[in-house]
Parts: sequence; C-alpha cells; structure tokens
Amino acid sequence: MQKYKLIWLLSTLFLLVPFFCSAQEEEDEDVIPIAERDSLYREDQFYFSATYNLILNVPSNVNLRGLSGGINFGYLRDMPLNQRRNVALAVGAGVSFNRYGQNLFIGEDQNENTIFQVVDENEIPYDFNRFSTATVEMPIEFRWRTSTSKSFKFWRIYGGIKLGYTYWYKARFMQPGNDVVQTDIPEFNPFHIGATLSFGYSTFNIRAYYQITPFFEDAQVASGASVAFRTLRLGIIFYIL
Repeated sequence: MQKYKLIWLLSTLFLLVPFFCSAQEEEDEDVIPIAERDSLYREDQFYFSATYNLILNVPSNVNLRGLSGGINFGYLRDMPLNQRRNVALAVGAGVSFNRYGQNLFIGEDQNENTIFQVVDENEIPYDFNRFSTATVEMPIEFRWRTSTSKSFKFWRIYGGIKLGYTYWYKARFMQPGNDVVQTDIPEFNPFHIGATLSFGYSTFNIRAYYQITPFFEDAQVASGASVAFRTLRLGIIFYIL
C-alpha cells in the first residue's frame, strides 16, 4: 500500500509541473550580463542524485527493512535540437551505488544452487539482510526546458532511459553467529535498462527511475512465486553546469 501511495504522489507532482511553469515570471532575477550571453549555449551538466529505493515484482510477503537507498553521479553532454535550444538530447556516463534492505534471503545449498527465501523475523531473528550493487550507466535524455541564454535558472522536464552494467554486487545476511555473503549468483543479470523522469526548477529537481529489466532471471522462492526483483527509485537530482 505504501508503494502505491508514493507512486500516486509522484504522479500528482508531475501533473503540477505545467502550472508551476506558467506561474514563473518571464524575467528571472539571476540573469547573465549581456556581454557574457551565448546564443549557442548548451546545458552540459554534471549531475548528482540521492534516492529512496522501493522493490517491485517480488513475492507479496517480501518487504523493505532497514536502509534502502542509493546515490549516483556522472556527466551529460547536451545537444540542442531546435533554434531556441530549449529542446535537446543528452547522452552521458555515470556510476550508481544502491542498497536494498529487505527480508528476502539469498544464499545457496550444499550443491551450490541458489536459495531465495522470505525470512519471517518472528521465526528467524537477524541483524540485517541487504542486497548491494555498483553499476556503470549510460543515461540518454530527451529534454524540454524554459532556458534562455539570459538566465541561470529555468524549469525543466527530462525523460529518457538509462542503460547499466552492474560490475559488482553482494547479498549479505547477518544474524548472531552467522554471516552469509553471496557475490556469485548465477541467476543475476548484470545488464539493466530503466526509464527515467526528472523535473524541477534550477538546481533542485525531483527524480524517478523505474527498472524495466529484473535483477534475477528464472528465480523463485520455495513456494514457486517468482522473484523478478525490480526497483523504483524516488529522490532528488542536482544538475550542475
């Protein structure tokens, strides 16, 4: 239920963007001096974001527990598509670090077959259970903004996709007297595609990322329920010229 409330809230914020844009004054107080204006300006940008990570497409009794969040940063090359230069395409590169605290245990049996098991803390007490990843990414964005060569500040709506390769991952389960670490999971798919959307004004922007491809392929818990583990990341992103 909490997941759907967050999705509803994000959708409402997206719908309010045109209202805020129309309310914005045409002339901004932070303007660039005439001598420094550039009619061929680009919005080449470094970016940094912090997110709260939800988990999707897992058995109904899998829940978040503990820290679940991430950070990512990188650089985007802006390529304007029209004469006004407020519509553009951007391609870049970045790195993302994410952690998912939840009650899905990932281990292996004596035959080195992967075990996916939902842990009931009332029956099996544990300190923490986390799945962590480090990913290199290539974001591709289609951009619309109210920018001009006169102003430092403007409204933006950027949507696109992000291609990623997870070069490192770790599942760790800890309880008194037991520490299970998995860094080689045959079902894990290191290649990922996600849809992105960000909007906001000036440096501060709201960010959403929905992972299209699952972390695991052909993964199931003992009951036969599929573990098509995906993530929805909600947070803020800062663009720095």
